[in-house]
Amino acid sequence: MRATKVTTIVVGTAATCSGLIWTAASLTGSADTDSKPPVACSYTPSDGAKSVVIPAYDASAAARPYTAKLVTNKGTITIEALTDKAPCTTNSFSFLARKGFYVGSKCHRLTTQQIFVLECGDPKGARKGDPGYFFADENLTGAVYPAGTVAMSKVIPGKNGSRFFISYADPQLRMPSAWTPFGRVVSGLSVLKEIAKGGTQNGLSDGRPKKDLVIKSVTVQQAANR
Repeated sequence: MRATKVTTIVVGTAATCSGLIWTAASLTGSADTDSKPPVACSYTPSDGAKSVVIPAYDASAAARPYTAKLVTNKGTITIEALTDKAPCTTNSFSFLARKGFYVGSKCHRLTTQQIFVLECGDPKGARKGDPGYFFADENLTGAVYPAGTVAMSKVIPGKNGSRFFISYADPQLRMPSAWTPFGRVVSGLSVLKEIAKGGTQNGLSDGRPKKDLVIKSVTVQQAANR
């Protein structure tokens, strides 16, 4: 324990998750076209981004373990960051958390069949928002998404920004290793399950949650130096 100071098999139906369409033909590991880790961590301004602040990156500092506490209107979710496996991603998440990027945002997407995730991280709630920069995938080799997994969401393969999803239950089908896992929920999974019980606004298996989950704050707690 570390002390802390104060983060294709063919199926008959199609499902959608995290900006990519899950079709019967794509449910194999062969879909992992962007599975190689980046040569070095870098953050690239998005097209049209103006005066964007890019996270600084120091390899030794980025690898330092942390937990993140997401305080929501329904309870607190604590995430352990996988800084050793996805340092570029966890460095970006910590950067955005510290600048208050997620404060006031609503988790905007819920899936309730076959793939059980809640997607968050877009202050505009439009599934296309980003922090003004993007970065490449990490930690995809053999990636799986059981309950408690925190992983990046994206619209364009290989481009990650601020959106992420949390698996609130084990998937019922084999998800391709296409989304960067960067954390695991260590407490508060019940908060997500309660939101899932309410279903979606449109009554379908993929849509906005009927119950709002609003992120009130995200606090990063780094491990103490030994």
